[in-house]
Formats: sequence, structure tokens, C-alpha cells
Amino acid sequence: MRRTTLGNTDINVSAFCLGTMTFGSNTAEVEAYRQLDASLEFGIDFLDSAEMYPVNPVSKDTIGNTEAIIGRWNAKSGRRKDYVIATKCAGENRSFVRENQLVDSKAIRKACEGSLRRLQTDYIDLYQLHWPNRSSYHFRQIWGYDPSNQDRENTIQNFDDVMGELSLLVEEGKIRAFGLSNETAWGTMQWLAAAERKQGPRIASIQNEYSLLCRMPYDADMAELGHNENITLLAFSPLATGFITGKYLDGALPEGSRHHIAGGSPRSSPRLDAAVRAVLGIAEKHGVDPVHMAISFCLQRPFPCIPIVGATTLSQLEHIAAGSDVVLSAEVISDLSTANRANPMPF
Repeated sequence: MRRTTLGNTDINVSAFCLGTMTFGSNTAEVEAYRQLDASLEFGIDFLDSAEMYPVNPVSKDTIGNTEAIIGRWNAKSGRRKDYVIATKCAGENRSFVRENQLVDSKAIRKACEGSLRRLQTDYIDLYQLHWPNRSSYHFRQIWGYDPSNQDRENTIQNFDDVMGELSLLVEEGKIRAFGLSNETAWGTMQWLAAAERKQGPRIASIQNEYSLLCRMPYDADMAELGHNENITLLAFSPLATGFITGKYLDGALPEGSRHHIAGGSPRSSPRLDAAVRAVLGIAEKHGVDPVHMAISFCLQRPFPCIPIVGATTLSQLEHIAAGSDVVLSAEVISDLSTANRANPMPF
């Protein structure tokens, strides 16, 4: 397993990050334990969670369960120090996590200490904001994105308030590094400025959706920002929630699959099948597994990038890990770029 350093920190991690958002819903606890054990055997020692997990669906009755499963594994295995653990503080969430949805200094303190208890650990390696308080273009909201209702002054004040509390959490040894999720280029630069003003933790990472089927907007301004500011992209859904495998072509919903359980996917669109077939055609042409191709593509981007790989079952995780050493040729990268130009933003 290749290794890398997380952003501007001294935290050394595996080139893959284990996603855990289905632990406690589609992935039973005993299966989650198997994945946590197996990931270490595969050389994956970086995992990502969130206080609002599990998902599919998100429910007021289950929030925190994923962290609690990881915490019980920590306690039973005694291997907490073998993992670099990332988790997230929820923002707007239809009040699943807390009635006051906006993240401020009080909310982030309460959220962090709750995560510490559930994870049964004294510290969190990477603590992230799940998404901005203000409007966002992520999760397919870009088509109607309108930032004109944002209040710049209040936003900057909120950044300073939160950053001041993050600085205290670092001083107390409760978090080691800070990251963002579902953020924009402007927001990230403002967080960097807040870190300087409040002497808080500099942004180490940003967790945004990124895959062969979802390259914009990160490939533009965010890529430049990531390179120049040494901020690592933690690419979630590098398999486009499973669409890249081809199993959902022509409206198929294989029994037991993520989208079968959810009753479909909001990413489905009339243009999606054409984009998937283009990717699968390139994999077949070059004799590479499409799953391995999609994940390796993330690793070979011209900016710091770690794919977050999630699996419902251990066999799926084994398949993903088997491609950890795959390196794509320049011809494959060129073909993928051509396919992206022909099928941009298919969902």
C-alpha cells in the first residue's frame, strides 16, 4: 500500500482511506469489525467517519452509531493507535444531530467531545466540518446554486468563532488536525485566513465528492488551491456510489445493493448510462478492472488526493485493496479525459 502525508501535517497515512458511513446500517457490526481488521492487513490505516453516520438512510435514531461501533472495536482490539481516525461535525442536517443546525464554537466543542466518547479515544487525528453553514453547491445543488443570500461579515465572524475553539481543542490534545468537507474555493481560503488570525489549525484536507463521473468543480479552482496550499482532497464516492461498476446500468437495482436498499439514487439521470459505458469501455480496452481504474485515477491526479473507499461487504473491500498497486498509463489517462469531455457532469 502506497503512503502519503496528510496536507501540511506530519500525519503519515495510507494512500487509501476506509469509509465507514454504512457501519451500523447496511454493514452489520460484526462485518464492520472484519473490515477494520482486514484493512490493517491490507495496509489501510486511515479511516473516516462522522457524528451523523450511518447513512442510507440517515435517521435521528441511529446518529452516532458508526462512531460507537468503531469505539467498541477500539476497546476490544486495543489497536486505536494503529489507525489515523478522521470524523466530522455535522452542520445543516434537518435537525437529525442537533436542533441548532449551525456550527459555532459551542456546537463544535459539544460535537467533538461527543465523538471522542463514542470513539472511545482521547484524541481525533483529523476533525472536519461536514459542510458549510452557508449555501453549498455540493450534492447536486450546483444546478440552482445562488450565493447571493450569503452574509460575508457574519460568515467571517463565524469562522473566527469556530477557529478560536478549534485552537483550544488542539491545545487540549483533543484534535491533531482540521479539515473541511463539501467546501468551496472561497470558503477554504477564508478558513486559511481565519487560522492565521486566530492561530488555529491550518486546513489539512477537504473532503469533497470526486470520481471519473464527478470531476467538476474540483478539477478547476479547487485543484489549483489544493496544489498551492498543500491541502489534500479526501475524495468521497470515487466509484460514483457504485455506478462505475456498471451494476446499475439501464435502471438495474441489484438486490441488497446500496441503491436497492435506498429505493434508487438521486444521481440517476438520462445521461449517466452513456458516461458509465464510456468508462467501462476504456477499462475493457486497456485490460484494467474498472474499480481499480477509478481509484487509481484519483491517486494520479496533479494535486494531493486520497480516495475514500467504502464497502458494504468484506469481499468488496478485498477487491478494492487488490488494486492498490495499479498505475494507469498515460494512454488510459488520455482516454478518460476524452470521455469526460464528451460526458461532463452526468448527474
